[in-house]
Order: sequence, then structure tokens, then C-alpha cells
Amino acid sequence: MKILAKETAIYGVSSIVGKFLNWMLVPLYTYVLQQQSDYGIVTNLYAWTALLLVVLTYGMETGFFRFVNKEGENPQTVYRTSLIALFSTSLLFAVVCVVWQTPIANVLGYPDHSEFIALLGITVAIDAFASIPFAYLRYKKRPLKFAVLKLLFVGLNIALNLFFLVLCPKIQDWSIINSWYNPDYGVGYVFVANILATGIQTLFLLPVILEGWKSSKEDNSSLSTLFSWILLRKMLRYSLPLLVLGVCGIMNQTLDRILFPFFYTGADAQTQLGIYGACFKVAMVMMMFTQAFRYAYEPFVFAKHKDKKSVEAYADAMKYYIIFSYMILLGMVFYLDLLKFIIAPSYWEGLKIVPIVLWTYIFQGVYFNLSFWYKLTDKTQWGAYFSLIGVVITFGLQAVFVPWIGYIASAASSTVCYLVIMLMSYFIGRKHLNIPYDLRRIGIYTGIVIAILVGYYGLAQLLPVNEWTKMGIGTILFAVYCMLFYRLDGKTLIKKK
Repeated sequence: MKILAKETAIYGVSSIVGKFLNWMLVPLYTYVLQQQSDYGIVTNLYAWTALLLVVLTYGMETGFFRFVNKEGENPQTVYRTSLIALFSTSLLFAVVCVVWQTPIANVLGYPDHSEFIALLGITVAIDAFASIPFAYLRYKKRPLKFAVLKLLFVGLNIALNLFFLVLCPKIQDWSIINSWYNPDYGVGYVFVANILATGIQTLFLLPVILEGWKSSKEDNSSLSTLFSWILLRKMLRYSLPLLVLGVCGIMNQTLDRILFPFFYTGADAQTQLGIYGACFKVAMVMMMFTQAFRYAYEPFVFAKHKDKKSVEAYADAMKYYIIFSYMILLGMVFYLDLLKFIIAPSYWEGLKIVPIVLWTYIFQGVYFNLSFWYKLTDKTQWGAYFSLIGVVITFGLQAVFVPWIGYIASAASSTVCYLVIMLMSYFIGRKHLNIPYDLRRIGIYTGIVIAILVGYYGLAQLLPVNEWTKMGIGTILFAVYCMLFYRLDGKTLIKKK
């Protein structure tokens, strides 16, 4: 358990730090890129890449872990077979994106920049292939190397973005820069930085990739142990069903940004998407909290499962997750007039979606907590059912309401999606694993938060207050929530600790 806790901390910190540093690119893009529509391109295409990455890995990462630990299977053969399979499909995808970049760009609405499709196609292909070497590092229990390589990409990506978008415009008169730098290319350098950072990270992964082949030479392995069609078929039978779950899950998170240009009827679709994407990122503090909780909670659940009092521990975890999520929600709402400087003033009109997105992340986190009933009872098909229902809800709401109210509908569709599947998971899960969640106390906190928010927005509308007065009122209300938490559960939590 000590080893598990240490590795969880390393994986978790590297992931959260990486997400936080990438999040810091949002101010750079909104302040440096010439138009909101430029950031709309980034928002849309990166949503596509998140979806395509799940498709291109087609569950093989999970399949690798299943078969590399399976009795009777040669771990090195599993590794090499996985590598060859992902390399083949990733190479094919990259070739398709390069050869047919123009028709794909026309369909997606980027006829003047078909090279964006080629750049991102190659980048996603490399990332998909690299998922297996990274899985191999986890299998070999090398969390530090895993974390360093992940953070290497983040550092390179940030440095290259700063170089292309900030430094080069200042030194473009230098002959060595002027010979290749195009100041009008703008957002294109975001994708150039990404592919360069991905390529360099993959070069550092080469020793890990080559480990499998070195072992085969030492063992005088035959061709059948280099790559096994029989093994690949077994792995695909195991992994492909996971693809459905993965695709539906990522679609629930990205469909709003993928579909917006198709459903929005205004002429400024990319501009509106850029505003939406930037303001959506402001709320990602809640996502990072949920991610941190997830890294700590997942191993805890499976380790605690055999304990007779495990269900009480799960119920406590849910309650305290909701309490602290509400704390973040209130803090971000009350200090939004300061947080808004994360993005350029030209994007501020979209800040009204931030509270909506914060509720989305809260429902998403609660749904994650609830998901353990079907994971612990081996009824994971329910996860696929919920995800499919979520996709239908998101798609339907976007199709109906985005043409009317724009990106507000995009934000609200995600909130409704996770609210519905959260409630479905709770009511269905009670029949399979009865966890005594403290609904009374959770309801009290929810009522307190709603009352505080209604009071805050009501005072802001009724009284002629400026931004500093609003933050002062918010500070008082935040202190009220913290005092109520201390009286209701804080003392008990301190005693338990």
C-alpha cells in the first residue's frame, strides 16, 4: 500500500501539474492571438484530437495491462505485439490525414488551412502510438520516468508556444528568423509547437520502445514471439468493447466543442466558439480538483473494498468531495472579477458560462464517485449505457438549442447530461451496491449553496455595487459557508483525522 500510495502521488502530481501548466497557455492564446476566432480553431480541433486519440488507441492500453499480467503470456511478446498494432494503425491514420488533408479540412470548415489537419493528424498518431510505451513504464513500475517524460512534453510545448507567439514577433527582423518566420501564420504555430514537442518526447521514449526488441535478441526469440496474430486477436476481442465506452465518455466531454460549428447558424461561429472555449477553461480549476481526487480515491476504493466498513468510507468520501467542490464553486463565482483577467477582455462576454461549467464538473465528479458500484460488482456494461445516454442528451440539446442561444446551450447541455446520468447511476446503483450516502447532509449543503448564490446574485442586481463591493459581499458569504461547514462537519473531520 505504501508503494501504491507513492506511485499514485507521482502519477497524480505529474498529471495535475501538467494540466495546470497547459491551462496557463489559455492566457497566452487569448492575449496574443489576433482574433477570438483563432482560439475557436484551437478549441474545435483539440476537441477532435481528444476524441480521435481514444479511437486510435482502441482500448489497447487496457488490453496491454490485462494480457501482460496474464498467466501463460510472454510479457515481451504482448509489448511488441501491442507496439506493432498501434504503430500500423497510427501510421495509416497519419497517411490518410496527410494525403486527404484538403477534403477533410473542407468538411471541418478550414479550407484555407488544410495543413492544420496534417499537423494534428501526425501529432495524434504519434500520441496514440506512444500510449503503449507509457503503459510499459507503468507496468515496469517506473513512475518517475513516466512523470518526467510527461512533464517534458508540457515544458517543451509551453516553451515553443512562447518562442513562436511571443519571442519571434519581437526578433523577426533577425535574418535567421526572418528566413522562415511568417508573422501572419498566427494560430498555425500552436499546432507547429505541439507536433515538435510531441516528436521530441517520442525521441526520448525510444529507449523504452527498443527495450522489447533488445530482449528478443538476447533470448534468441523466434518470429512468433516478436508478433503474434493469435495474441492480437485475443487482445482486440478484449479491448474493442472498451472502445465504445471510451468514445462515449470522451464525447460527453468534447461534443459541445465539436458540434458547435455545425449547429450554430451565425456567421461568427469560430469567434463564438473561441469565446466559449476560453471561458470554459477558466472553470478548469474544478476539473483539476476532481482529477486530484480521482487519483487519490481510485486506489483507495479498490484497496478498501474487502473492509466490512468500506461502504461507510465511500459515503464519507462522497460527502466531503461535494462539500469541498461547493467551496471551490463559491470561491470562483465570488472572485470571478479577478479570475477574468486570466483571459483577454475581448472574451469576457462569455464569463456567464463559468458557473454553469462549474456545476458540470461537480456532477461529473459525483458521477465518478457513483461509478464504483458497477466497477466493484463487475457490471461495467452500465458505464457504457450511461455514456451512450449522455451522448444522446448532449447531441439532442445542442441540435435544438445552439441555433437559438449559442454557446450557452453548449454549456448547459453538458450540465444536463451529467446531471441525468449521475441521477440514473445513483438510483440504479442502489439495487446493486447499497452505499449509505448521507443524502440529508448533502441536501443541506446543496440548499445552503443555492441560497448563498441566489442571495449573492440578488444583491448584485438590486444594489448599485462595483466589482470590489461584490467581492466583499462574496467574501462574507464564503466565510458563512466555511463556518457552517465547520459547525456541521469540520469538527468531526478534524477529530477523525
